[in-house]
Amino acid sequence: MPLPQDERIIALADDLLKQFQAIFGVHPGFRPAHAKGRMLTGTFKPAAGATALTKAPHIERSSTPVTVRFSNSTGLPSIPDSAPDANPRGLAIRFNLADHVHTDIVAHSTDGFPTRDGNQFLEFLRAAAASGADVPSPKPIEKFLGAHPAALAFVQTPKPFASSLARQTYFAVTAFEFTNEAGQTKFGRYRIVPEQGNDFLPDAEAAKLPPDFHFDEIAERVANRPIRFKIFVQIAAPTDTTDDATVHWPEDRDQVELGTIELDQLVPDSLAQQKHIIFDPIPRVEGIAPSADPLLELRAAIYLLSGRQRRTAQTE
Repeated sequence: MPLPQDERIIALADDLLKQFQAIFGVHPGFRPAHAKGRMLTGTFKPAAGATALTKAPHIERSSTPVTVRFSNSTGLPSIPDSAPDANPRGLAIRFNLADHVHTDIVAHSTDGFPTRDGNQFLEFLRAAAASGADVPSPKPIEKFLGAHPAALAFVQTPKPFASSLARQTYFAVTAFEFTNEAGQTKFGRYRIVPEQGNDFLPDAEAAKLPPDFHFDEIAERVANRPIRFKIFVQIAAPTDTTDDATVHWPEDRDQVELGTIELDQLVPDSLAQQKHIIFDPIPRVEGIAPSADPLLELRAAIYLLSGRQRRTAQTE
């Protein structure tokens, strides 16, 4: 008898967590992916006219405090910032609406995702893990990418090194449904764009970066002046696919500015706070709803399971 839907999601999430640990090792107290990170705090202020898109509480207020986490890819807590596998970088934003009430955005610096759903992603990770240097070609990962064009396109997408974590654009993986006070709905995807614009380093220069360059740089930068990003929503046309993160929408789609986040200080005791906070890819707030993308429920389950593991490790 097949498992109920919720149990299938939890079982798949557990399999993915175990696969991440098989690839990167077990690092108690750290995330299985995007393990290396740093947290900052600041304020979000909505843009004029953003209420035409959504009635979400942080859009209708004059300002909302935010907590933000920048991160490197992989489950390695000490991965050098110069390592190619440190890309794509992650950016998670928590809008603190009240005590124990929040809504989050989880994004990374490459637009899109390699697979349509979690089962494909698990297959992707297993193929990568089975494709060591001593494995003859065609390796399992070569076979997988040959059979999955979207995954191949994601892997081949350039992932340049930014001069600063504050100088690159971040993309939320999935689409969401935005509803305004009039009940009008539109689907859209978040883009978090640096106020100073994107700025990338030549590969040769990036390879020489100190191991903690980006995290030291972001600390020095925010100590000298606030860091600002604008949050946009790329709006889907009626014919655009909204339940598949591997499908890109044309660049000529309208973008609505939601507002600006201004980061002005580091979180004290950042490492301990990172172990505690569990970001949620599902909005769970009036005015912003999940799409039918199958990655959303799975990612929420993975984040919750891994978060519980981190919190347990913190008290050991």
